[in-house]
Amino acid sequence: MRRPLTVFSFLALTGPLLAFLTLVYIIPFLGVAQWSITLPSPGLEQYARLAGDPLVFSVFVRTFRICATVTFFTVIAAYMIAYVWVRGTVLQQRIAELCILIPFWISVLTRAFGWLALLSNRGLINTWLQSLGFIGEPLTLVRNEFGVIVGMTHFLIPFAVFPLASAMRSLDERVFLAARGMGAGAIRIFWSVFVPMTFSGIVGATLIVFVFALGFFVTPAILGGGRSIMAAELIYLRMFQSPDWGLGAAISVTLVVIVGVLMGLLFRYARLGDTGVSR
Repeated sequence: MRRPLTVFSFLALTGPLLAFLTLVYIIPFLGVAQWSITLPSPGLEQYARLAGDPLVFSVFVRTFRICATVTFFTVIAAYMIAYVWVRGTVLQQRIAELCILIPFWISVLTRAFGWLALLSNRGLINTWLQSLGFIGEPLTLVRNEFGVIVGMTHFLIPFAVFPLASAMRSLDERVFLAARGMGAGAIRIFWSVFVPMTFSGIVGATLIVFVFALGFFVTPAILGGGRSIMAAELIYLRMFQSPDWGLGAAISVTLVVIVGVLMGLLFRYARLGDTGVSR
């Protein structure tokens, strides 16, 4: 039997982290929230503007559409890489490790410009396709949502791999042996046993990717070319180019509240899913 932590031990272990989070996140957020109701004058004027501004609404819709699409493709790609990393041969595992770790050594700015060189009208992909005769005119692959989704997905895949790999490594091999003994094939075992048992990793990866994607600024700004503005870029424009600090702060607070609500719903769904799997 493990002894529960005392209150003193709990505070001693978590106190420094809680103090750091309060200093770095909570206090600055409270300052931004104060700006949203005090600039340029006290009141809820900025939230009323936010609710009635079609530009802001369209940016929020675009942001959540792009983030949902990026999350979907990122988790699928990361699941395949994590599966190879955990259950592949030694050579396959080493290759998977390189695919996971090397992107961490390259900055987000370098990766965005790399995709710009690949996807632009005179980039490598359009040049090759035209030289091979597959297309007559260059494809529009950047300065739109497609380029933003590609760049963001490429950047976020490694972050989704780790929770998925952790969930896969915690599985009991005896469950798969029992499934084989009952006559289940490899595909049936994968979809009916393996995937449900890694549900917690899927939820964790989805949450990490979606929250990270909501705050993306550099990649949408470069690959979107100002035509696929997301919430983070809109906040930057309102605060540093308009300037309209009150509306920018209101957008920030609204985005944080929406993220909190979505995280709460996702965690609740994850608990229900885990209960269903355990049954």
